[in-house]
Amino acid sequence: MSNNEFADRYGPVALVTGASSGIGRSFAEVLAAKGLDVVVVARRAQRLHELAARLEPQYGVKLTVLEADLSDAAAAQQIVNATASLDIGLLVSNAGYGFKGHYDSADPKAMAEVLMVNCNTPMLLARGFVPRLRQRGRGGILFTSSVEGFLGGPYSTVYAATKGFMNSLGEGLWGELTPEGISVLTLCPGATDTEAARNQGIDPSTLRNVMSPDDVASLALDNFDNGPTYIPSEHYRASFAHLLSMPRRDALMAMAKAMKPASAKT
Repeated sequence: MSNNEFADRYGPVALVTGASSGIGRSFAEVLAAKGLDVVVVARRAQRLHELAARLEPQYGVKLTVLEADLSDAAAAQQIVNATASLDIGLLVSNAGYGFKGHYDSADPKAMAEVLMVNCNTPMLLARGFVPRLRQRGRGGILFTSSVEGFLGGPYSTVYAATKGFMNSLGEGLWGELTPEGISVLTLCPGATDTEAARNQGIDPSTLRNVMSPDDVASLALDNFDNGPTYIPSEHYRASFAHLLSMPRRDALMAMAKAMKPASAKT
């Protein structure tokens, strides 16, 4: 659809979490280019202000900076309350992170925080915005999940489990809201060149079929109506179609072999 059509359906304001870097920052840029005002949410407020200073004059839109720690149980309601006066037609619940390694090596506090950021806060954000979207009679919700949500991920067990939750949440809301004119898409990227990958100890230069965050965000918005889930990478679409066609036991063992930390391989 044209930018005007997109803005009419999902504007005048979009909200993007995790907008200080990676796919979230790319979503903010693409939406600003489409003519939407954007509420950008993250912990690193300075980065958000720098993004606003660049995009506002470039596209003639308004970026509202909202500093929030999404690992805080109160964050979702704080965001809903802080945006009560804005006509938000699009929620992009993008923030998330994870870690790799043996399950029993993970810090329990980190496990609880990743569950909050990846599952609880997106769930409650959607709960806060769905009534507003229903009242508008149009709009959308986009969740950033992962291809790891389609199958248990050995050595990425916690992260994959949180993304499995998000895939199910997105599919359920797609079934509820699509008949009411509200789009729901769960975006499932594969390897993407972001800080999140590096923070998990992954060097994107060592991976094949890595996408740029700009391409991931643009393709997701172009395929908003092709839900309930969408994998932007042709490589990962084919890979997971193959894995999911296998007996579950065989697929999990293949994943375990591929994901096992190099230090533990013999």
